[in-house]
Amino acid sequence: MKLLQIPTANLEERIKEELEENPALEAGEDGQETDLDDINAKDEFESSEDDYEQDGSEDDYDNIDISEYVSEGDDEVGDYKTRDDNYPEADDKKVMPIKNESSFFDVLNEQLSTLDVDERQYKIAEQLVGSLDDDGYLRRELSSIVDDLAFRQNIITDEKEVEALIKQIQQFDPPGVAARDLKECLLLQLYRKKDEGTGVEMAIKVLDKYFDEFTKKHYEKIQRGLELTDEQLREVIQQIIKLNPKPGGNVGGINKAESYVVPDFFIINNAGKLELTLNSRNAPDLRISEGYRDMMKEYDKGSKKDKRQKEAVLFIKQKIDAAKWFIDMIKQRQHTLLSTMGAIMRHQEQFFLTGDETEMRPMILKDIAEKTGLDISTVSRVANSKFVQTEFGTYRLKFFFSESLSTDSGEEVSTREVKKILSDLIEAEDKRKPLADETLTDMLNEKGYNIARRTVAKYREQLNIPVARLRKEL
Repeated sequence: MKLLQIPTANLEERIKEELEENPALEAGEDGQETDLDDINAKDEFESSEDDYEQDGSEDDYDNIDISEYVSEGDDEVGDYKTRDDNYPEADDKKVMPIKNESSFFDVLNEQLSTLDVDERQYKIAEQLVGSLDDDGYLRRELSSIVDDLAFRQNIITDEKEVEALIKQIQQFDPPGVAARDLKECLLLQLYRKKDEGTGVEMAIKVLDKYFDEFTKKHYEKIQRGLELTDEQLREVIQQIIKLNPKPGGNVGGINKAESYVVPDFFIINNAGKLELTLNSRNAPDLRISEGYRDMMKEYDKGSKKDKRQKEAVLFIKQKIDAAKWFIDMIKQRQHTLLSTMGAIMRHQEQFFLTGDETEMRPMILKDIAEKTGLDISTVSRVANSKFVQTEFGTYRLKFFFSESLSTDSGEEVSTREVKKILSDLIEAEDKRKPLADETLTDMLNEKGYNIARRTVAKYREQLNIPVARLRKEL
């Protein structure tokens, strides 16, 4: 189960660990099959008691059976082959681009050298940069930072000095970095643009005096308070929406939105026929070490077997067994992944052919568990941790699971379909008069979907769409 949950991108590291721990397991070279051609069962090998030195402990080793490790037969070729025709070779290397740019913290640390401070203050500034979160905010209390500096670095300072250094760091790029909250972050960016005209100055006044009203789109109150015309308010809104609420998110490898996903599966539409392949990184070329097999054969051929030799062959046998077990687990992982994804593909065939979310059928974990014969918990592990690449984009497998909803005709449809229609209705609305949940409920009912207003509100929230008032635009 642990191997099953490991993402494709991390599987190579797990295999590397196993290779380092078990010398009986090795990676096959390109073009070699991963099998145990000559480690197959033959007649049981038994050694006579006369062949052993009588040292008082031979009973522990009398029943060593190594027959399956020294067979020269090849009737079972392929038993431990970890690759087959389900793995594309040519395209996998291009799905994991590598980012070479500096990280967010690298960029900030480089700018620390521009500060006109002594060594002690430099260390405080380093601590401040290290205290920023991934979005570029300084969310820790100044008192906590002061305490950390005292206890961990033996630097005695106070909040006033720390605040002064924060002000200097806030002049770093990207603009808005080291802010304590969203309001300060946006204002820091606007201050950098203060010489760009009256629109920026008005935007500063709006955020400074009416930040809460602006976030809740109480525009009328803002206009009355600052005596702004509709045109001036529109300009203010344009200035503010161009700002970056997460300055740390656009620099280097820290941006989670830009993190790369290595797909576990590929689905191709070949003239109307869906073809499923498993990323070949899931099919490592593994085999049993030739050297370890040769040692077993040498032991088999020998006539005199003392205690030291028997201990050695037991160690070798254990390592080979562990290697065989690991290869079996890799093969079982491949089988489980393909079986689960194959059942999902067949169930959601119309979606994979068209990319239309309204074509998705209701599907729960139990449906796939019944089709594959797997446990529901196993299907859940695959669905939550694996991705499939299609011509319409890359999706996490859990995307394809949804409950059902009945229509006027009694047909069961996917809640995913209803959410897509709800999203389309909101996208097409007049933003000056956005649709309320009650109106959206009526529109869905008219389309034949039996749905309550509270359910519409729940789906809207799941889609991260705000209420009508907050969607209003001038």
